[in-house]
Amino acid sequence: MNPSLPDSPPETFTVGSGAQARMIAVRQRQGEAPGLFWLGGFKSDMKGTKAEALDHWGAKHRRMVTRFDYSGHGESSGKFTDGTIGSWLEESLAVYRRFAKGPQIVVGSSMGGWMALLLARELKKHKDAAPMAGMVLIAPAPDFTEELMWKQFSPEVRREIEEKGAWARPSDYSEEPYIITRALIEDGRNHLVLGGLIETGCPVRILQGAQDADVPWGHAAELLTRFATDDVVFTLVKDGDHRLSRPEDIERLMTVIEELSA
Repeated sequence: MNPSLPDSPPETFTVGSGAQARMIAVRQRQGEAPGLFWLGGFKSDMKGTKAEALDHWGAKHRRMVTRFDYSGHGESSGKFTDGTIGSWLEESLAVYRRFAKGPQIVVGSSMGGWMALLLARELKKHKDAAPMAGMVLIAPAPDFTEELMWKQFSPEVRREIEEKGAWARPSDYSEEPYIITRALIEDGRNHLVLGGLIETGCPVRILQGAQDADVPWGHAAELLTRFATDDVVFTLVKDGDHRLSRPEDIERLMTVIEELSA
């Protein structure tokens, strides 16, 4: 893959088999370690503002940067409504094991923050995988299917999900609603992390907006209490929203990346 052509077609490979097979699109900038490994959010893709900013930083500093789209997102195959936390985690692990070379700083945004924590747990089972040199969580949303969705839904919405298998949730980010499936909710319960202690084995930096309407800052603060021994720094951006994609937010993110890369 030519790192000087960011708009060239992505590399693709298959995760899963048979009816569960899906084609995952990956863009990787070759460079030195520690590399950056991007985990996007729910209904986001690898061409978003923060992901592109990481790639530009990698170009400037000659660092490896790996981005990909979950199935049902961006340039990867599959239907969004077929996706679950478990299937997206399977893809995250497959991409990491295939593309990550040398130590990696894993950067997870929103749902990607949950993915990063789950990935760290999975990597402990794969001693041959590239180690995590650090983790940056941007408006992390661990356990969001349960804590920020199911527990917040009205009895009517819960009933519709249980009886019809899905509910169309209005979105502030798209004219089209987000389809929340029963499979997404039920599978999410197999991957909860806030019920116990978390040990990633690497430094963790959390960036959270105080004005975040999607992931309240108290949710990130709750996550903070779950880290057992990791070096964790929590930064609350007083006027920050969920996206944290303004120029000053990107600058703050890059400062954290440079600190962990030193």
